[in-house]
Amino acid sequence: MCGIAGYLGRPAPPRLDRMLARLVHRGPDEVGSHCEPGIALGARRLRVIDLQQGQQPIANETGTVWVVLNGEIYNHKELRAELIQKGHRFRSQCDTEVLVHLYEEEGDAGVQRLRGMFAYALWDGRAKTLILVRDRLGIKPLYYTRPKNPVQAGLDLAFSSELPSLLQAIPPPATAPEAIAQYLTFLYVPAPQTVFQGIHHVMPGELLRVREGRIESWRYFTPDQAATESPSPDFSTATERFREVLRDSVHAHLVSDVPLGLFLSGGLDSSAILAMMRQVTTGPIRTFSIGYDHKADESYNELAAARVLADHFGTDHREERLNPNAIQLLSEIVAAMGEPFADASAIPTYLVSGVARRSVTVALSGIGGDELFGGYPRYRGLRLASRYARLPRPLRKWIASQVAPRLPEAGTSRDHGGRLKRFLRGGHLPLCDQYMSWTTFVPPEWGRSAFTAAFSEVVNQRTWEHRHRGLFDSWPSDDPSDRAMGLDLQTYLPDDLLRMGDRLSMAHSLELRVPFCDHRVLAFARSIPAELRFTGGTVKGFMRAALKPQLPASILKRPKSGFQVPLARWLREDLREMVRDVLAEDRVRSRGYVTPEYVRWLIRTHESGARNLSDQIYALLVLELWYQQHKIEGSTVCELEVSRIA
Repeated sequence: MCGIAGYLGRPAPPRLDRMLARLVHRGPDEVGSHCEPGIALGARRLRVIDLQQGQQPIANETGTVWVVLNGEIYNHKELRAELIQKGHRFRSQCDTEVLVHLYEEEGDAGVQRLRGMFAYALWDGRAKTLILVRDRLGIKPLYYTRPKNPVQAGLDLAFSSELPSLLQAIPPPATAPEAIAQYLTFLYVPAPQTVFQGIHHVMPGELLRVREGRIESWRYFTPDQAATESPSPDFSTATERFREVLRDSVHAHLVSDVPLGLFLSGGLDSSAILAMMRQVTTGPIRTFSIGYDHKADESYNELAAARVLADHFGTDHREERLNPNAIQLLSEIVAAMGEPFADASAIPTYLVSGVARRSVTVALSGIGGDELFGGYPRYRGLRLASRYARLPRPLRKWIASQVAPRLPEAGTSRDHGGRLKRFLRGGHLPLCDQYMSWTTFVPPEWGRSAFTAAFSEVVNQRTWEHRHRGLFDSWPSDDPSDRAMGLDLQTYLPDDLLRMGDRLSMAHSLELRVPFCDHRVLAFARSIPAELRFTGGTVKGFMRAALKPQLPASILKRPKSGFQVPLARWLREDLREMVRDVLAEDRVRSRGYVTPEYVRWLIRTHESGARNLSDQIYALLVLELWYQQHKIEGSTVCELEVSRIA
C-alpha cells in the first residue's frame, strides 16, 4: 500500500517533496521518486509485499517505463511467471514490477488482466505518455488537475492519492458551489467532481492517457457492462457457487508478508469473510471489534455478536469499549478525510482502524456485500413501491398529502415510522425519484428552500439528478431493486463507503482490503436474480441461506444494524455546545449556503427529541470545521457569485 503523486511539467523537486510529505500516513516506511525532463513520479510506501525490495518508483530493464502503484495486485505471481516465460527480467518479488512488464507486453489493454485494488501512474518515456489508471470499482483513490495557465504554473497536469497532497502542486483553488450542494444532499461529493474547482477523480474502471498536452480517457470496466456468470441451474448449485467464489476472493486477499486481520462487526458480511478465512487458512486469525462504554449507547454495541463469531471460529479476538472525546475525534476525522464527508460511519471506521493498527498492517472488511447481495431495506422497499404504484395515482397523491404528514417519527436512528412516512410521501413519484428521495438528506419539507437564494442561483442540482437517473434507468434489469443496487455500485459504494474505508484506515497507516469488491464476486452477484437475493423475504436472504452451513444460527437471524455510532445523542449532549458555536447564526449567514432559519429548525427539532436530524446537523458541522481546518479562501456565496459574474 502506498500514496502516489507526480506531475507533468518543468522539474521542481520541492513541489514533489511537498506533495509526498502530505502522504506520509499512507506510506511511512519508505519514500522514492523519479524525475526526468517533463515528468516527476513519487511514492510513499507501506511495506506489505516483498519487504526488502520493491522500492518505488519501479522501472523496466532499460529505464524507459516507470510506474508508481497504490494498492495490491493479487494475481501478480501468476502474471509474473507468464511474463518471465516471455523473456522479461524481474529484480524483485513486488507486485508493482508486474505493471511495467505487462505494459511492455500488452500496452494499455494489460489493465484487463489485473485482479486487485489499485491506482497507478505509468510513464512511457519513449512515447512521452503518462497513463493514470484506477481499479474497477474504485477501491483506491486517484485525483488529478490541469492548471488553467500551464506555463505560469510550470506544469501541465498533477495527480495524487489525496486532495491535500495535490493542493501542494497548484495555487489554492476555489471551492465548487455545485459540489457543496451535492455534499449537503448526499453527505459526500459524487465523482468525478471534487469540492474544488478544476480537480477531478479518475473514475472507477477508467484509464487516462496524457500526451502532448491532450487527455484521452476510456472506461475499461463498468459494472453494468461487466461480463456475468451463467445463472446456476438450481438454488443448491447457486449457493455452492457463491461459497466457492467468495472463498476464492478471500484467499486472494490474504496475500501478505505482514500480519493481517479482520474488522468483525457481528454482521453478515464480516461473518461471511471470517468463515471463508477459516476455510483457507489454518493459522491464527486476528479479529477486531469496538463498542461504546456509555450506558445510553449499549444498543449500538455489536460486541456480543462478534464474540460469538470469534469463539465459533477460534480467532485471536481484540475488542475495546470506547468512550471517545467526541470533539477531538470529530476534528481528527475531518482532517483525515481531507474533504467534506459526513457519513457518520466514518467514526467507528476510524476508531476500529486505530485499534487494529496496533496489531496488524492489513485488515479485511465486509464493504460491498450490501450493494452486491441486497443488504439494505430500501431495496426491498423499492420492490414494494413498484407494487404500490399499481394503485391509482390520485389515491397515492392523496395518501402522500393527507396521511403521510400525520404519521409520527422517532428521534432515533431506528425510525420505522419515519421510513413509512417517507415511503408514502413519495409513493406518487417515479421509482427512481422515490429511491433518490430515500438516499438524500435535505428534509423534504424544506427542499431547495433550505438553501439561500444566492446559493441556489449559482448551483444546478439537476446535474446530479440527471446522472443518477441515467445510471438507474440504464442498468440492464427490469427489477427496480436491481437498478437501485446498480446505481449504488456506481455512486454510493465508491464515493462514500470505499472512499471512507481508504482514508480512515490509511490515516492509521493500515491497509484495508475488501473481498466483496472483487470483480469476480461482482460477476457472480449479477447472475443472481433479484427475487433470489431476498430469499425468505429478508435482506440478503440468499446469502443467509448460502452461509447456513458455516455460521451460528444466532448470527444468521440477526437483523441488519449497520456500522453505527450514537451520533444523535452526541449532538444533543457531548457536541451540543460545539454545534451551537460552530453553527452560530452569524457564521451561517456569512457562509451563505443554507438559511439561518433552516439551521435553527434542525437544531431545535433534533434537541427536542421529536426527530433524528443528526445527519443534516453533522453535515453542516463537518463542512464548517473543514473550512476552518483548511483555511479555504473564496468560500462564501458572495465570493462565488463575484467569481461567476467575472
